[in-house]
Amino acid sequence: MHTHLDCYPCFLRQALSAARRAGADQALQHAILVETMAELQRLPLDTTPPRMAETIHRLVRTRTGAVDPYLAAKQEATRRALDLYPRLVAAIAASADPLETAVRGAIAGNIIDFGVFEHYDLEATLDRVLRQPFAIDDLAVLRDALARVDRVLYLGDNAGETVFDRALIEQLDQPVTYVCKGGPAINDATLEDARAAGLDGCASLVDNGSDAVGTLLDRCSAAFGARFAAAPLIIAKGQANYESLSEVEAPIVFLLQAKCGVIADDIGVPTGGLIVKAAPGLAR
Repeated sequence: MHTHLDCYPCFLRQALSAARRAGADQALQHAILVETMAELQRLPLDTTPPRMAETIHRLVRTRTGAVDPYLAAKQEATRRALDLYPRLVAAIAASADPLETAVRGAIAGNIIDFGVFEHYDLEATLDRVLRQPFAIDDLAVLRDALARVDRVLYLGDNAGETVFDRALIEQLDQPVTYVCKGGPAINDATLEDARAAGLDGCASLVDNGSDAVGTLLDRCSAAFGARFAAAPLIIAKGQANYESLSEVEAPIVFLLQAKCGVIADDIGVPTGGLIVKAAPGLAR
């Protein structure tokens, strides 16, 4: 997915938010915004939003010296998600279709996204997503794929969301490899965040060798690239994974909420739409 003009103010908001979370004073915040605007001028419109986000957040970390500006926010998100985890597990157990309910729970967790929102209501989102119709419903494709494959590669997104991913992975019969970021990127999950969510009890944890949001394959390690190329089924969570992989030929099922108008328009759904979208490379 290419960058849209509406992404530009969002990039500036992200830069300011990250700088403030990193403890930058007003002068440094201003300098970071000016540098971000300079980077935006150099941004080709045919690039993907995650590439610009990578540049911005690396700039903030370098200029402020903060290794992980979102660390406290990630820890709080994981704690809040763990508080809701027993409720989600109970809903899955009581469901006539446990896989669908677990998929819905995983999509609900996608609301934890500081690249889009400064605040979110996780409990209200879970209530909504468990009832709301899918805007794109390729759940049948996912079921068929799960019936055929012997393993799953699961591309994680945000810390806290990891807890809801755990509830879905616990419903899968296949061994799952859960992929985290190789370094801090907004509030995306690192290995430490995945362990805090309890994912090491239901999946093998690896990182992709990159500190970019989404999955920029040319930024990832050779080891991850080999895993990606060999995976018979890839579950990719969140907007940034959609932005970076929507034009990649691979057996991917995207799970996300369309949290901004740009993503919603690109996919062709209303803002807030729930998406289970199979890539063309995933045959029924």
